[in-house]
Amino acid sequence: MSVSTASSPSVGAEAGAAPLTVLFSFLSRADSTPRDQRSRAAGHLVGLDGNPLADPSANAFEPDPNINFEHWGEYWRKVHGVRFLHPDEADDRKSIDLLLRYDQIQRLAPGPASLNPPPYRPPLDSRGQLFDTIIGHVQPYRRPQWDGVAYLNFASLDDLAAVLGSERVRRKILPEDQAIFRDLAPLLACQFIILPNTAGNDAITLVKTHVQRDGLDRQAFQRLWLHEHAKVVLRQPDTSRLVRRYVQLHNIGPVIEGEPFYHPATSRIDGVTVMSFASMKDAEYFLLSDGYAEIEQAERSITVADAGEYWTGVTFSVVDRLTPERATSREA
Repeated sequence: MSVSTASSPSVGAEAGAAPLTVLFSFLSRADSTPRDQRSRAAGHLVGLDGNPLADPSANAFEPDPNINFEHWGEYWRKVHGVRFLHPDEADDRKSIDLLLRYDQIQRLAPGPASLNPPPYRPPLDSRGQLFDTIIGHVQPYRRPQWDGVAYLNFASLDDLAAVLGSERVRRKILPEDQAIFRDLAPLLACQFIILPNTAGNDAITLVKTHVQRDGLDRQAFQRLWLHEHAKVVLRQPDTSRLVRRYVQLHNIGPVIEGEPFYHPATSRIDGVTVMSFASMKDAEYFLLSDGYAEIEQAERSITVADAGEYWTGVTFSVVDRLTPERATSREA
């Protein structure tokens, strides 16, 4: 496995003291969107015979576009998560127990996103008044690339390999992935918990991707982001008032096609901010706050603002062996 592991913790490291290894997989649902409008992973979107389809509208998971999104969200949480944790054989439990935390973050369309950020404003006519009818004045929906994230935490890269490389996962989970997910874009990361949520009750999560600005390499960006930018985030009164959890995910995955965990969409991402809130109201207040404006201004010194994006989702905790969590050591 050709990935950098210099920042990865050793097996048995105390949770919260050393950075954990995370697989943060962006994913999209199996739907009938034409292939030229949304990415599709090789082998995904299958028919009833289990083979990839030329026409995505006949997908085996849920071909009815009227209920596809609802059915997918319910299945991912209530069936897929349970299947992922089910031990068929006695030895399966040994690998499953290596998974320290597993969250499903399901993107919520009404929540704030960089494609349609707060404050929200009504469409107005040339006089600044409401139109008599919305017909003809409904703005086209701008959909983010991903419908959610599978957020898996491990003590080490070896533990990750033991869980995802098991015979049970290869035979029974990966074929399910091909049926329910249109695309899967894994991001292998070293996780730094800057502001821990000791209660473990993350309700709403903001996911924000970052791409380094010109003049920085990935290591330089991550160093500045961790040691300088994190201070900017933490010193904001709005952070302490509204943010329950603040995490930086530092991409340690491959940048060369063909290597394990490579995906063209995530290979260009240098880091991901994960912030959790008690409610969507708190998330919106934070994004409208003076503190967040200062954070965004600071980000512009190390990132290409238009190269990243953010969206918000509902967090479903499937496995949690880390609560109460501790802040990660940021010592070099």
